[in-house]
Amino acid sequence: MSLISFTAAVAAQTAPKAAIDGWPSKPVRLIVGSAGGSSTDHVARTLAEPLSRALGKPVIVENHPGAGGSIAAALVARASDRHTIGVLITGNMTIAKLLNPATPYDPHTDLAPISLISTAPLVLAARADAPGTDARMFFEAARSAGSSWSYGSPGIGTISHFGMEILKSQSGIAPVHVPYLSNPEVINAIIAGHLQLALLPPGLAEAQIRAGRLRAIGVSSAARSPLVPDYPTLADAGVKGFQLEIWTAAAAPATLPRPIVDRLSTLIAEITRSPEVSQKLFRYGYQAAGSTPDELALRVKGDTALLSRIIDEQGLKVE
Repeated sequence: MSLISFTAAVAAQTAPKAAIDGWPSKPVRLIVGSAGGSSTDHVARTLAEPLSRALGKPVIVENHPGAGGSIAAALVARASDRHTIGVLITGNMTIAKLLNPATPYDPHTDLAPISLISTAPLVLAARADAPGTDARMFFEAARSAGSSWSYGSPGIGTISHFGMEILKSQSGIAPVHVPYLSNPEVINAIIAGHLQLALLPPGLAEAQIRAGRLRAIGVSSAARSPLVPDYPTLADAGVKGFQLEIWTAAAAPATLPRPIVDRLSTLIAEITRSPEVSQKLFRYGYQAAGSTPDELALRVKGDTALLSRIIDEQGLKVE
């Protein structure tokens, strides 16, 4: 072997170690695309403390709500300090660019998947005094109301928005979309009577439903969810074939060296699956996941293909 070839081989072997040595050298920023108190914020803060212990450096959660999480995802995609990652949601990593070509990042080229964190169905929630004594009667009233009803979401292009548009096409209801900055704002608007319904993460919806301030119409999973086992499915209400799941995942800028991505993935998957964290996630309305970067990349690819097909079929676009 020539000296040049030998030197290249040694460099190839030591490059991964060099990328990790001394990292992290400062606090790690954990970017969240929703306001404090939202379900994604809860996930990020549940992850931050044990991740900080594992890394030996502070992990600081930063909230950057707006544009359905795209503002935060763009911050992650553009970060060049090697110490910025994000807790992102389904739409941020799949269909953001498809729904809005002006989205300032491409989830498939500008973000590096790290690990799936958690999954959950959505709960179709309505005002506590919503008409009808069961889900089928509620949908009858909603169809009769037409566009005089409105629904909320935490932003254009979010899965809550996307899912409601699919639900509208499959159920014959026609409420008007009103975007907000976060799900807590959506919940407050329903309770105040400004909205009639919304698809919400179960962790946020359940407390309000138990308190009698909201009413659960059904969940978006194919079968009843262990997160909210008492809630019927939307299929029980006659909306056949409606199935949608939300997830949160850790992602990094595409420029982050793969050895660092792999280290973060291993740590986050272990933390997510730990009894302490998985129990907390369950209380917040999520089932713990954890994955390798490649497994998350396959999930992103599959969900993008599914959602892209529905976008084309339904002609969905940013309002």
